[in-house]
Amino acid sequence: SKYICRAMTGDSGHIPNGVKFLFGGVAGMGATLVVQPLDLVKNRMQLSGTSGKKEYRSSFHALTSIIKNEGVRTVYTGLSAGLLRQASYTTVRLGIYTWLFERFSSEHHSPSFLKKASIAMTAGAVGAFAGTPAEIVLIRMTGDGRLAPDQRRNYKNAFEAIGRIAREEGVTTLWRGCVPTVMRAMVVNAAQLATYSQAKESFSSSGLLPQGIAVHFAASMISGFNTAFVSMPVDIAKTRIQSMRIIDGKPEYKNAGDVILKVIKNEGIFALWKGFTPCYMRIGPHTSVCLIFLEQMNGAYYKYVLGVEPKSGL
Repeated sequence: SKYICRAMTGDSGHIPNGVKFLFGGVAGMGATLVVQPLDLVKNRMQLSGTSGKKEYRSSFHALTSIIKNEGVRTVYTGLSAGLLRQASYTTVRLGIYTWLFERFSSEHHSPSFLKKASIAMTAGAVGAFAGTPAEIVLIRMTGDGRLAPDQRRNYKNAFEAIGRIAREEGVTTLWRGCVPTVMRAMVVNAAQLATYSQAKESFSSSGLLPQGIAVHFAASMISGFNTAFVSMPVDIAKTRIQSMRIIDGKPEYKNAGDVILKVIKNEGIFALWKGFTPCYMRIGPHTSVCLIFLEQMNGAYYKYVLGVEPKSGL
């Protein structure tokens, strides 16, 4: 059966592009099942302050308040949107990244760090455009519980939310905040994927850690910290634009720059990193789980389907 599969792929040494995209989506969805509660806390922290008062003192206070006031099951509110986001955004970005990484790699050399960053930014931009509708739904569903009962949207699931947004607010609303979303994705992917690839190469060549999951985990945690730090200001702008309401025909914010200026003016510059702890706690494990899943699936495909020595696509 191994040789039949190899014949079907048409390439005895490479994973087919369709499989790369599939593996990217599956890895992202698996990681989301683990970190969805942290995503909810991060979004609530970033929306805190929009009503004129500081709702949460810390990430822990946010989590305990949500559980106390809304129930334990609330921490998985928006899971369907989170999974849909991974099925769109992560499928595209990781699929494109692994495809381009392989194209720009030679037999004995991987791309330079700058080339890795460029590949990652391209993959992130395309993936973000594809995933913006799911991103908007995720922001709204995770933030719904903080609104007054008469202001809540009460979406049943991600697909119902997309249908209602298209009917009630217009199809273009599904891409509201697309520009900061794409900007964030380019920053995130350059910080996450390029840093991960570089850190993994450094750990592998130094021999400080045993090859395999230990190297993947260490590289992904370094990548996660860098990603959280550089992406937070753009992320808070994206979150507030996608959650904002239109009052008397006027939106709360004009663009991402307007959000950032208002946050600095009203809440202080450090508010741009509000929710950093749950963001890193989410990005770190999500990066670890997602990329480890991806590495293991790629390795298994090389070994059991292509019958060749596993090689990294990251």
